[in-house]
Amino acid sequence: MEVKMKNARALSMLSTELRRRNYSYRTEKSYVQWVKRFLLYIQRHKGNIINEQSITAYLNYLAVERRVAGSTQNQALCAIIFYLEKVLHKQVPELVNLKRAKKSDHLPVVLTKAEVRRVLELLQGVKQLVVQLLYGSGLRISEALRLRVQDLDFSYRQLFVRNTKGRKDRTTILPDRLVMPLKRHLRKVKRLHDRDLDRGWGEVILPKALDKKYPSANRELKWQYVFPSRKRRKDPRSGRYQRYHLSTSTVQKAVRKAVRRANIQKHATCHTFRHSFATHLLENGYDIRTVQELLGHKSVKTTQVYTHVLKRGGQGVKSPLDG
Repeated sequence: MEVKMKNARALSMLSTELRRRNYSYRTEKSYVQWVKRFLLYIQRHKGNIINEQSITAYLNYLAVERRVAGSTQNQALCAIIFYLEKVLHKQVPELVNLKRAKKSDHLPVVLTKAEVRRVLELLQGVKQLVVQLLYGSGLRISEALRLRVQDLDFSYRQLFVRNTKGRKDRTTILPDRLVMPLKRHLRKVKRLHDRDLDRGWGEVILPKALDKKYPSANRELKWQYVFPSRKRRKDPRSGRYQRYHLSTSTVQKAVRKAVRRANIQKHATCHTFRHSFATHLLENGYDIRTVQELLGHKSVKTTQVYTHVLKRGGQGVKSPLDG
């Protein structure tokens, strides 16, 4: 019982520190789960001692016995490092005997322009608009759904993508074809927000600590989500009922259904449209550095994977059979 209470206090301190540093709720849940698993593991196998041996043993257990992917092992390592450095205020030991899980070298799945068109035609309403942004602006699904009204700059045809992967901001293109559909959609968002205000609602979750700096900002239209959810939900952090954005699973299910109906024999997901955005820009002759900035990649090496995709299927090399 004492060990359980000690773990609960540790996890509570971890959540508090993550929130203080403005980490997303998804990251908070992930880090808490990994640290919880790590603490349970060392209690069973390492005498509840956190050191180089216990950390290495747990990460090796994930790689060898659980056979997790390299990214999964790395996520667990990041969570443990954060817990040690920011919560326990201890220096992370050098993990000499760490066995790294093998990283996958899979090339991204890319749809042709005709396949993209077929899928988009099978989508409707808000879901179609979201997927058009994934392909037309190169957004991740989370980035598209977290867009606020003020993030749409129609005058300069650009989108502001805030607090993305790596906790950075960037700008990307807003397709001309989406200007009028988005303006019509925002009129519906305004009507919904006006009804919420009439009922005494209209609050939205604000990033970081802006709700303390600007107490009434969470009721302003510019801070509302571009794609609000149909129902108000309870914020797991504050406990208040607010209108969140559309669920990712809602769009993902619609995309899977559209891909199946389009009879496309590829494992296409929402992220496939971001891959297709980058590949089609390179096909159209745009510079790889430009594509890197639009995607928000830290290194151009990450973007170079799309040049490998371009060389598949004989686009880079002519088969001797064709000669």
